[in-house]
Amino acid sequence: MDIAENIELYVKLPSGFYINTPMGKYNPDWAITFKEGAVKHIYFVAETKGDTSDIQLREVERAKIECARRHFDKISNDTVKYSAVSTYAELMTAVQS
Repeated sequence: MDIAENIELYVKLPSGFYINTPMGKYNPDWAITFKEGAVKHIYFVAETKGDTSDIQLREVERAKIECARRHFDKISNDTVKYSAVSTYAELMTAVQS
């Protein structure tokens, strides 16, 4: 992401930033801010996984990711988008949708 011109800022979220879920604390990986007008969703929280297919994720991980998705949907009024992604292309698809 160092060369992406449409990204203003990206930070690794600290362990103190977490969402309580029925399965325990969940800590998303990244917070990303995009240049206004470059993408549909300017503020984005990403969980990065080597493979985002549900088959590869453990049941607890899958449940925590779903809780995070619902959490950000509920609190953000569509200003913050959350998604689990494994590539930059997937990230860009998510912020455009």
